Amino acid sequence: MATNKEIRRFKLKMIIRKNISGTSERPRLTVFRSNKEIYAQIIDDTKGITLASASSKEKSFEKIGNKTEIALSVGKLIAERAKNVGVNTVIFDRNGYLYHGRVKSLADSAREGGLKF
Repeated sequence: MATNKEIRRFKLKMIIRKNISGTSERPRLTVFRSNKEIYAQIIDDTKGITLASASSKEKSFEKIGNKTEIALSVGKLIAERAKNVGVNTVIFDRNGYLYHGRVKSLADSAREGGLKF
């Protein structure tokens, strides 16, 4: 049985996804956060493929600091990988989460890394 928090997030997610879709020129940067980890993907919805991804669960990733600082590192990493693929502008999909805390720090560090959204 889903909790009220999960239901609220799913409803927000559906409202957001109704209006946001990633294209080849401007793919979608989506964020998922669990209690321990944070994940980011750059997705081209027209082709249905993931162009780049980064997470705090990767073996090469160093977990130093609190969860917000780890999200900063993941944001820089996804921006770097997006540049390698040739993506400069994206549409940000917060995936039903509030633009606050870890989600905001990931987005801000991706902007500092060179992504435009």
